[in-house]
Amino acid sequence: MKDASAPLRSIVALPLTPEGFAPFGDVVSAGLKSGASANQGTAVRFDWSARLENGRPGAKPNLAVFRSVPQPLPFTVKLLEHHPQSSQAFLPMRCSRFLVCVAPTAPSGGPDLEGLVAFVCGPGQGVNYHRGVWHHPIVALDTPAEFAMLAWEDGSAEDCVVRQFSTQVSVIVGD
Repeated sequence: MKDASAPLRSIVALPLTPEGFAPFGDVVSAGLKSGASANQGTAVRFDWSARLENGRPGAKPNLAVFRSVPQPLPFTVKLLEHHPQSSQAFLPMRCSRFLVCVAPTAPSGGPDLEGLVAFVCGPGQGVNYHRGVWHHPIVALDTPAEFAMLAWEDGSAEDCVVRQFSTQVSVIVGD
């Protein structure tokens, strides 16, 4: 008899790349495309770094700050969330590494756990989840972290839909 608390399976988190993350959103980082000189030549500006989306005229942009306590590996995914009407960006302000877990949408509308993938994000990398993408809340690795988060919210249930599940997926980080 299978132990009900045993993980469904283990997956290995891959290094975050724009190509690998593309089905779920955007990698936000300087230098991924050409930039333009800015600030009298003291900086380079990289425009249109993410597809920001809002499906509700009454929702307002919410720029929040998250402080995240590091979690040990392997990490167990027990729930996923999505934002049906808004993209959601996480931009590290102080962080060594963090874990991103994402899944496609199943025909039922919930997350497809068989398609769950994980990425390890390094310094200088942020993510922007496209509208409706199932993902785990942000997970700091190694050290405490702080993130700026941007999403459009109006206080309704459509701001964030969470699905917990009885089966679990263990995430490990490869070498």
